[in-house]
Amino acid sequence: MHSGKFIVIAGPCVIEDEEITLRIAEELKRICSALDAAFYFKASFDKANRTSIDSFRGPGMKRGLQILQKVKDAYGLKIVTDIHEPYQAQPVAEVADIIQIPAFLCRQTDLLVAAAKTGKCINVKKAQFLAPWDMKNVVHKLEESGNRNIMLCERGTSFGYNTLVVDMTSIVEMKKLGYPVIFDGTHSVQKPGGNGTSTSGNREYVPYLVKAAVAAGADGVFLETHFNPDKALSDGANMISVTRVQDLLIQCMQIRSCTE
Repeated sequence: MHSGKFIVIAGPCVIEDEEITLRIAEELKRICSALDAAFYFKASFDKANRTSIDSFRGPGMKRGLQILQKVKDAYGLKIVTDIHEPYQAQPVAEVADIIQIPAFLCRQTDLLVAAAKTGKCINVKKAQFLAPWDMKNVVHKLEESGNRNIMLCERGTSFGYNTLVVDMTSIVEMKKLGYPVIFDGTHSVQKPGGNGTSTSGNREYVPYLVKAAVAAGADGVFLETHFNPDKALSDGANMISVTRVQDLLIQCMQIRSCTE
């Protein structure tokens, strides 16, 4: 479905409001169109796995899907968003081109089956606690549910308390399963629960990890981005500014051209 183009999945962590979502989408479309990348706009309508019950979660499925449909209509973009419960799969499939399975939920059989049965492309994030070769069981669940339109996503591995590390050979291992592998550069620099009641992170490392992942053979990148990450309502510490996306993607595509 990607015609061999470099895949870019990017957008804000969560839908904060309609205006800022549309602004980010418009700028990312401009950047990715100029680079001839296969671009998918990503934003969550509900962050069901926030550290604290008091954290902002988003507008909810109904309003969130309305906003994502406006993005689709206004800019002709393909949409990625995540689901957390099986009942969400079908209504989300009416708007989204890719249904994303969160890392913590990637072993949930009912969720995978419901997503697979929509017929949409499924992007599954590898859990922080799984070995890359264990993703074969996730893939098998999707295939047995009648769906081979699959992408796998590396997003870091738990390494002690509040810490993630990235093993670049994970990309190599998951590619052996026969599907595109995406590297999530922004969640990979998280420090889960690092602020006590919220996740912290270090966006300084994003460019280094992303470029290393492309060199290791990643078929695309996942980037959460915002015009003002420090004021973002979710995952601000590991998001990068929209103003940094273009230069980073140019470097990624240059690296990719050297490895093909």
